[in-house]
Amino acid sequence: MEQDYIKSILITGAASGIGAATVKTIAQKNIYFTLTTKSNAKALEEVVNYARQKGSIVNSVCGDLSDKNFIKKLVALGRAETGLIDQFVANAGYADKKQFGDFNRFELIKSIETMSLSFAEIVNLCIDDFKKSKCGRVVSVSSFVNKNIGLNNNIFPVTAAAKGALEALSKTLSFQLAKYQVTVNSISPGYTKKDGNHSALSNKEWDQIISKIPLERLASPKDSANLIAFLLSDEAAYITGQIINVDGGLSLI
Repeated sequence: MEQDYIKSILITGAASGIGAATVKTIAQKNIYFTLTTKSNAKALEEVVNYARQKGSIVNSVCGDLSDKNFIKKLVALGRAETGLIDQFVANAGYADKKQFGDFNRFELIKSIETMSLSFAEIVNLCIDDFKKSKCGRVVSVSSFVNKNIGLNNNIFPVTAAAKGALEALSKTLSFQLAKYQVTVNSISPGYTKKDGNHSALSNKEWDQIISKIPLERLASPKDSANLIAFLLSDEAAYITGQIINVDGGLSLI
């Protein structure tokens, strides 16, 4: 059902995977999207065109979320249509499986800046928007990598650190905003199919992992997008402060 007002939604990491699937799942008339990705302009434009065909108003921009000036530009773009940002989906991220001794402090800092510090900075700029909104929602996309450690001898220390911080920020924010009827939740996807050939794992590693997932398949981006769409909706107004697994039972292992 379409709402009778324009809802402004900011989505990071929107060019592919869960971000793109979320846009395609919720795109409709009376939604104003602000979409961003770091550099994949061609893929982002395809998502933009899809949303526009569904009747959404869309602006998009490419940039680095570790750049404070870009974040300010992004938030300003998000307010361009309605004057505020109602909802924020923090999906920017990447998998890095370098182990201790292989990654350096700059890679760790970059991961935290991109996935967790950018979340905090965007929220700090938008927090009054969320309070004023009639449909304030924040959803952060975390990961299994800070919970299911060592599956197939894989660890992701750099990514796990950033996602762990993201979850902590999301939970504390949920408490702060609850009095304003704003909900804040994290989703924690399991191993998820990637667009194209970009992956931190080999085909053999993927096959070994699938055999250990109780549902015996990888997640699709749509699996997570469906949950995000629900958490952004009016029907999820009483759910806040949660970290919800979308992992095919991986967390049971």
